[in-house]
Amino acid sequence: MVTARPAVGDVWAILEQIADPELPAVSIVDLGIVRDVAWTGDSNAAALRVAITPTYSGCPAMRAIEREIVDRLAAHGIDRVVLEVWLAPAWTTDWMTAAGREKLRAYGISPPGSRAAATAGSIDLVSVPDERAHCPRCGSTTAELISRFGSTACKALYRCTVCREPFDHFKRH
Repeated sequence: MVTARPAVGDVWAILEQIADPELPAVSIVDLGIVRDVAWTGDSNAAALRVAITPTYSGCPAMRAIEREIVDRLAAHGIDRVVLEVWLAPAWTTDWMTAAGREKLRAYGISPPGSRAAATAGSIDLVSVPDERAHCPRCGSTTAELISRFGSTACKALYRCTVCREPFDHFKRH
């Protein structure tokens, strides 16, 4: 008996339930780590191809994310999964969903601004100017940088000059 394979949209919904190990408030889909999902092969030998891009090439959470993808899909009856790691183009914070940015803010992390907006009209495509970190507690844009590295390499540590609370700011990439 051949079991019907889930639609690609249903697979995306499954993947949306996988929290990022370092940022449990957002899913790997919210972060834009999952780049593509497609069925390959015929119905007798079909495999699900899931393409992912790490937030940076040395991200220590990627192995855990890969295991969770395979395990979660297996729990939904998908036992043939081919994971592809796409390093190019490099991940960008522009791939984060609006819902993901709001989830970060609600969790107490200042979300990144848009890289595309910051580099519009610029010929320097390597460096991105510092952006203004918004305090996730009071919304103020007057914050001081404490450390370029926060609780993880992808975040910087700021302190709000209005409410005086420290907070992580997800760096724009």
